[in-house]
Amino acid sequence: MSAVSDRLPTFPWDKLEPYKKTAAAHPDGIVDLSVGTPVDPVPELIQKALIDAADSPGYPTVWGTPALRDAITGWVERRLGARGVTHRHVLPIVGSKELVAWLPTQLGLGPGDRVAYPRLAYPTYEVGARLARAEYEVYDTETFAAGAAGTELDPRGLKLLWLNSPSNPTGKVLSKQELTRIVAWAREHGVLLFSDECYLELGWEADPVSVLHPDVNGGSHDGIVAVHSLSKRSNLAGYRAAFLAGDPAVLGPLLEIRKHGGMMTSAPTQAAVVAALGDDEHVRVQRGRYAARRTALRRALEAHGFRIEHSEASLYLWATRDESCWATVAHLADLGILVAPGDFYGEAGARHVRVAFTATDDRVEAAVRRLA
Repeated sequence: MSAVSDRLPTFPWDKLEPYKKTAAAHPDGIVDLSVGTPVDPVPELIQKALIDAADSPGYPTVWGTPALRDAITGWVERRLGARGVTHRHVLPIVGSKELVAWLPTQLGLGPGDRVAYPRLAYPTYEVGARLARAEYEVYDTETFAAGAAGTELDPRGLKLLWLNSPSNPTGKVLSKQELTRIVAWAREHGVLLFSDECYLELGWEADPVSVLHPDVNGGSHDGIVAVHSLSKRSNLAGYRAAFLAGDPAVLGPLLEIRKHGGMMTSAPTQAAVVAALGDDEHVRVQRGRYAARRTALRRALEAHGFRIEHSEASLYLWATRDESCWATVAHLADLGILVAPGDFYGEAGARHVRVAFTATDDRVEAAVRRLA
């Protein structure tokens, strides 16, 4: 029997190391725009909630405290416009990445089952299928969401369909009409739909909509689950705080599996999430920071000869100079700027780079000067 690690692709970020060394050699230091990791402080009210719950000697529960479930259901209804959301419709998870990686396994998928995800996508969708020994394939989101939705995806054997809007890496946002068509197609063919909506609160030139909105799902959560994270909206990547919301018939069995696996969020983190979901002001403030950085970087990149595509939401600019993404990575590394090559996210990204605007104001200003 081969080791589990043998099923996995080469860890993509390892390929970036030589370019990182080049960028780090810049006299003014590296400007790392390759990973969308938060750099701003965790809001004080969230830190206080974490500290106040620090004396938590007992085991937390996988389903979370009633207060946490109340906070999640309240936010889902208030922010996403969902209706009829109860505790049975939500499930806390230990950051969204572990869910994406282990979902096919926890759903019981295996050889002969198929998982589909966008052709430009977070690499962990593929990793999840590989870990479960399931088959995987990509689809073109724009074609799939068009009027002839589903024509390029064969529903036979398709057990899990990943949707991602706003998209990582492109920042593309699907309209309410497009989402409605995709949900209808999935239901028609009995395909479970998981919608990764971790960047939903970071729309700039579009207002992202959740599959949980009744205009999209017809007022029913059957066959659909949305994935949400507090990493970006609340600077909580270090807390590993996320949750699922949607069909209780899907979340109930996942809860039981995760109980057996001990996949629980720490009690202090649960308290922090309650505080975070109950406050919109810190999200507004953080959005303001990101908006300013986004504007500065976009102008500098376009003046430098880049074309920005999509990028109407999320924390990234999807940029191209109509050359190999690795040539662009090398060019920017020579300027002391590190970005992510587009082919990390699929072959369709071979001529683009993903530029995160999660660096500090000082580092973004340095990048703007170097691009001038």
